[in-house]
Amino acid sequence: MLTYPDVATGIEEVRRELAAACERVGRDPAEVEVVAVSKTHPVEAIEAALAAGVADFGENRVQEFVPKAREAEERGLTPRWHFVGHLQRNKVREAVHHIDVLHSVDSVELLTEIERRLAIPTDAGAPPALPCYLEVNIAREAQKHGVAPELLSELLTYAEACKQVTVAGLMTMAPQGASPDEARAVFRGLRELAGTHGIKGLSMGMTDDYAVAVEEGATVVRIGRAIFGDRRT
Repeated sequence: MLTYPDVATGIEEVRRELAAACERVGRDPAEVEVVAVSKTHPVEAIEAALAAGVADFGENRVQEFVPKAREAEERGLTPRWHFVGHLQRNKVREAVHHIDVLHSVDSVELLTEIERRLAIPTDAGAPPALPCYLEVNIAREAQKHGVAPELLSELLTYAEACKQVTVAGLMTMAPQGASPDEARAVFRGLRELAGTHGIKGLSMGMTDDYAVAVEEGATVVRIGRAIFGDRRT
């Protein structure tokens, strides 16, 4: 069972591994943002990670994320929320005003719905533009979300014309169980694709492959198990 001091230990180990990966390729660790993926873990675990210096947290299911965000707010906590899972259009209304960064935009239809919902003022007034990563299915896995690489230009053009969102970069995932070389090929593919479009932000790399992702240019890594332990059911 997870005890919350383990969270600080996990964060420390991730930072060591990240620094080592940066050193291998001559990068500054400050260039890489760590998003602690807190899905299935309670607000108490998030509070422990905040105390250990983490500011950014990732969630992937709206039905879990929205109540958690509200509970954190009620406790006076101020995590920066990243939504890293697939966001269904029918869930945009419920979730979008709680999201600080969205990592999984993969269609014009989703962008259109985000634009529509963010254009409606809330009690707090009009929100700032939402930073979004465009998800690309570099590995071309049939079961994965993400736009095909050859269709990115169309999605990017539409996103750049939106008023309520701003393009923060590109996002991808390596296949589950991929070898380091297989993961590297995926991450390198995203970096090269981003370079052709003049994009610098790269959200890629999770617990099993973030060191490789950093070596290939990741600017954001999404780490769950290495920080919080195994998922809770």
